Amino acid sequence: MSAAVSPIIILNPADDVGVARKAIAAGAPAGPDGLVAKVQIGRGHKIALHAIPKGKEVLKFGQVIGIASEPIEAGAHVHLHNLEMIDSHHAYEFGGVPGPVLLPAEERRTFMGFNRGTGGVGTRNYIGIISSVNCSATVSRYVAEHFNRHHGLDGFANVDGVVALTHGGGCAINTKSEGYEILTRTIQGYARHPNFGGILMIGLGCETNQIAPILEHYKLAEGALLRTMTIQHTGGTRKTIEAACEAINEMLPIVNGVSRTPQPLSGIKLALECGGSDGYSGISANPALGFASDLLVRNGGTSVLAETPEIYGAEHLLTRRAVTPEVARKLLDRIEWWRNYTARNGDELNNNPSFGNKLGGLTTILEKSLGAVAKGGSMPLSAVYEYAELITEPGFVFMDTPGYDPVAVTGQVAGGCNVICFTTGRGSVSGFKPAPCIKIATNSEMYRHMQEDMDLNCGDIVSGEDTIEAAGMRIFEEVIAVASGKKTRSEEFEYGDNEFVPWQVGAVT
Repeated sequence: MSAAVSPIIILNPADDVGVARKAIAAGAPAGPDGLVAKVQIGRGHKIALHAIPKGKEVLKFGQVIGIASEPIEAGAHVHLHNLEMIDSHHAYEFGGVPGPVLLPAEERRTFMGFNRGTGGVGTRNYIGIISSVNCSATVSRYVAEHFNRHHGLDGFANVDGVVALTHGGGCAINTKSEGYEILTRTIQGYARHPNFGGILMIGLGCETNQIAPILEHYKLAEGALLRTMTIQHTGGTRKTIEAACEAINEMLPIVNGVSRTPQPLSGIKLALECGGSDGYSGISANPALGFASDLLVRNGGTSVLAETPEIYGAEHLLTRRAVTPEVARKLLDRIEWWRNYTARNGDELNNNPSFGNKLGGLTTILEKSLGAVAKGGSMPLSAVYEYAELITEPGFVFMDTPGYDPVAVTGQVAGGCNVICFTTGRGSVSGFKPAPCIKIATNSEMYRHMQEDMDLNCGDIVSGEDTIEAAGMRIFEEVIAVASGKKTRSEEFEYGDNEFVPWQVGAVT
């Protein structure tokens, strides 16, 4: 780091705290006006820029991240021991902003994708096996293994693989419940996902989550590329495996015959995700991803922010960007649902940040949310969707999901997202088939330590050697390259078979 670069990052002139670019020793110079660290400040952690009295709201990003639980000296470490959560309270603006301004048609970028007609555009060409219930999961995985591990795809170079989408539910659930609606909506979203060229659905036969009602309710028609079967009707596991393999063998020549062709970026639906966040997430990778998100939207594409508990405290930054008051109101309604949901389960929204987030320098959910929202860039908020709801509105949108990464991304993919950008400070490594997942490091130390699993590094923004704009442009170009077929690090390792995790809501009886 150049001697001219301050040891800390001050994100807003109104802030009470700065963020350490790297570890600062006790007694070392720490910033402007002769600021000295009272104790060692870990990299990514907060230091008080001046004395903060007990009870004062503490600002970072120019926004409230908590309240001082005791007097804090200038140069002190600001974290769990002296910063407390307070309820989010804002005077909301209810949108009404114009929609995004797109680039002229002749200037918009394209990518090489699989045109599925009214089904959208695929960035991959998989065959999917969806188990309706946990009882058919073993058979589903066995069939996928046959093709992926035992030369079952030899001669079909244009097929990316066979993916078994298995889960832990599907029975002992009320068919009139919210949980059942979410599960079936998730399954049908994957069944019609453009990254699948063909789908086989396998059930046990007696489960609550029957395949036939899903097909009927969501208007999915069986045919050459959508097949179904149950283990009980077929005659047991061995006979089902044989029948399933035969069905996929019949699909393979058809799926293999589809080729990539030039497609507009309106065919990309990008999931914006962060996991294993640290004190740098809202400073480096997240705002860089926000810049890339803006570029995608201006090119006619769609970017999808999610994780409702991780925008709590920053929702006012989204409502003011809503294209209509109704869109803003729907977002606040989902926040209120989460208040009630956590309360009736004996929990609270500030149960997030996680242990790892706190080790990385994040103290309250307000602070984490302000950094997480940066992934959403600056474009108008065009729509708000419920979990796994089909995303139809182009532009920047929001989906209501939990903050747990696999569950959140499962909802986004079910909604149609065909590429994922996943920022991480601690080192998340998930894959999320059938959608390719681009891992983006927030800091260079972790990037170097886990480079085999990371696709891009935004850590040089922290050291002052890179800019948000330059890093954002790299992310945008990587999205286009990956959408066109470039393999991500997760795909090179063939990761991503275990991240189908539908949100389980309600009682299991």
